[in-house]
Amino acid sequence: MILDAAMGTELQRRGADTRLPLWSARALVESPELVSAIHADEVAAGAEILTANTFRTHRRTLEKGRLGEKSRELTTLAVRLAREAADAAGRPVFVAGSLSPLEDCYRPDLAPDDEALRIEHREQAESLASAGVDALLLETHNTVRELAAAARAAMETGLPFVASMVTDGKGRLLSGEPIEDAVRAVRSLGPDAFSINCVPARRLAFDLSRLAGAASDVPLAAYGNLGLPADDRGWEFTDELSPEGYAAEAREWLAIGARLVGGCCGTTPAHTAALHYAINIASP
Repeated sequence: MILDAAMGTELQRRGADTRLPLWSARALVESPELVSAIHADEVAAGAEILTANTFRTHRRTLEKGRLGEKSRELTTLAVRLAREAADAAGRPVFVAGSLSPLEDCYRPDLAPDDEALRIEHREQAESLASAGVDALLLETHNTVRELAAAARAAMETGLPFVASMVTDGKGRLLSGEPIEDAVRAVRSLGPDAFSINCVPARRLAFDLSRLAGAASDVPLAAYGNLGLPADDRGWEFTDELSPEGYAAEAREWLAIGARLVGGCCGTTPAHTAALHYAINIASP
């Protein structure tokens, strides 16, 4: 199946204010119509799963922007915008709720204590379930401890969920913990897939192979990025990989065993369209 491409960096490309700490969540307040337009473009490009713009709608982040009390409201809005685009597709399109790390995706040292992880991921998972997502996408998790906490919260909703980690290209999460440790910590919670995301697309295959070896009995997913965080204003796009080149990388992920592929930061609806062509048209 084809997962959609990036939301946050696409908002940035289209002129939205994506300054930290709110990142992509700011658009739900200031330009929800732009979020809807991106979802619609992803559907037109061939996406079969839309990711609701909830990467930064958990209470902890919104409190930094003095919007903490609006966490459930903005989460519900994000899911509704994705659902409207999915329902207008004229074909089956599913909606996944993004359940991200509570702090910086690239700073495992900032992960909160276990009690905060338990309470806050449960709150956000329940909000996503109540808003009506079809599945939960636990994405860009950089420590085993937080991935496991998010997975437990997801399991408690009864929804399907994907457990996705951000890795260093050398077989480890950004925390330095081996991919195998993450699989062991989460496997008993029943993820419907394990995934690698937000790793530069050209480097993702090595870690996906490690993941395949550790989780040979669970489906795999993969979606890479095309850039690096710049500063509090957004991202710099440092990889000139074309949509067709990205799709060629994704064909390698499929050969490794991925059954769900999409795009992370820096990718666009054009990358989704290239994936759709490579998988559904160009494949023998």
